[in-house]
Amino acid sequence: MRIAVVLTDMFEDVEYTQPAEEFKQAGHELSVIEKETSKSVTGKQNEESVPVDAAIDDVKPEDFDALFIPGGFSPDMLRADERFVTFAKHFMDENKPLFAICHGPQLLITAKALEGRHVTGFKSIQTDLEYAKANVHDQEVVVCHNLVTSREPDDITAFIKESLHQLEM
Repeated sequence: MRIAVVLTDMFEDVEYTQPAEEFKQAGHELSVIEKETSKSVTGKQNEESVPVDAAIDDVKPEDFDALFIPGGFSPDMLRADERFVTFAKHFMDENKPLFAICHGPQLLITAKALEGRHVTGFKSIQTDLEYAKANVHDQEVVVCHNLVTSREPDDITAFIKESLHQLEM
């Protein structure tokens, strides 16, 4: 399957690298999407630099089977750009697999796509998720239809397991 990854600088390094590695090992193709191509984005721990595969203006959500939103400050920066909000909303509207860890659900809050959904996220955004009318659970992974969410790096193993399960369905 083709997985879109929306990512910009200050992403949480391990929240991208570990799931991305597992997705690739399972045979899935990842495309990192940012505002512009011909650059790399850097994680907030300065441990990872990830090359950008495509600019948001050059891709369509219809061309992808799933969406992966790593955490860190990246989702908060991306949600200020309506193009990324619209891109993410497509996956929720079409019930395509969507994987958001830590601060990743912030993009879905802005897309107004979480009402009635069961989710989790980093402690500091759980109140925001409640304001978005989501049903918030403080647990390592929450699966609600097509949506897989987790709270933090400690939850990565469960997040990857449930995300891979969604890709097999």
